[in-house]
Amino acid sequence: MTHLLLVEDDEVIRNTVRMALERYGYTVSVAGDGFTGLDLFREKQPDLLLLDVMLPELDGIGLCRRIRELSLVPILMMSARGDSVTVVSGLEAGADDYVTKPVDSAVLVARIRSLLRRASFRPQAVAAEQPQPEPDGVLAFGDVDINPRSLEVRRAGQPVALTPTELRLLLAFAANPGVVLERRTLLRTVWDYAWEGDRRVVDMHVQRLRAKIGAERIETVRGFGYKLRS
Repeated sequence: MTHLLLVEDDEVIRNTVRMALERYGYTVSVAGDGFTGLDLFREKQPDLLLLDVMLPELDGIGLCRRIRELSLVPILMMSARGDSVTVVSGLEAGADDYVTKPVDSAVLVARIRSLLRRASFRPQAVAAEQPQPEPDGVLAFGDVDINPRSLEVRRAGQPVALTPTELRLLLAFAANPGVVLERRTLLRTVWDYAWEGDRRVVDMHVQRLRAKIGAERIETVRGFGYKLRS
């Protein structure tokens, strides 16, 4: 059974969300502050984290950074504030997605399912043309090598640790080399959004991906989107 860790300081919200998620069949551990959440993460090793931004002791942004030092587990941030500073801070800290409270339980579960699918996925091309792999099945883009079968990425021969969302984003680009992918296309392909999502999510993940594989590897096409350079 899928195990979720919910870190939320408001007891009413914490219990309401926990009961809603349990009705959908999830096992849910809960914590009311950041340090307790960190201890529970180490103990339980959950499949996904839901983190409130405003937490006592260690806030959600700090907790997200701590978790990213330990694991690539999917992280969904929750916040009563939808302003750019809060959203960007959460994504820069390593979150995969975010929702603004209050959130409908069906929407929350849809986001959770999407994140869990990303953690165990196979790439899907957006365009018809496929890149030609090397004889060993590895796709080469400059000094970046991508193995779509083993889902391993190396830069200059050294392994690159990517979160499931970053890996899915990279493979979407790799499946369409030289093709400009619009943000809405990436939201649909990578984040499984059936509706128009927040495009800042795409921009922040591209920024994180650039930091790991080289800023020059992903080109911004102003007014349209991004493309992977060979």
